[in-house]
Amino acid sequence: MEFVLSCLVGLFFAAAIYLMLSRHSVRIMLGIAILGNAVNLLIFTAGRITGFVPPIIPETMETLPSGTANPLPQALILTAIVISFSFFAFLLVLTYRAYQDLNTDDTDDMRAAEPKDQPMPPLGY
Repeated sequence: MEFVLSCLVGLFFAAAIYLMLSRHSVRIMLGIAILGNAVNLLIFTAGRITGFVPPIIPETMETLPSGTANPLPQALILTAIVISFSFFAFLLVLTYRAYQDLNTDDTDDMRAAEPKDQPMPPLGY
């Protein structure tokens, strides 16, 4: 199962990087969301997914039994899901407002601060 999830993590990372290299801001935003999911899945896979024994320490032991899944990555992922959702919502609003103001989602056309038809600055001394 870890091999399948590792391949899925690699696929998510590849898709996220491909989308983030795009010129359109909606694709960049979706790439960032997929990248966050890939990182969450990577942490989840690293924390052992085969938990036949619940992560509860019995009274007779001082540490977790050997077959348990680590509960710390699961808690970290729950926190990361909430943070990534709020970050995605912020990016969604930011992208929508940029589209309303500039009437485009192309990042090359969003260079409103740089006037067009200006000569290039000198490239050397």
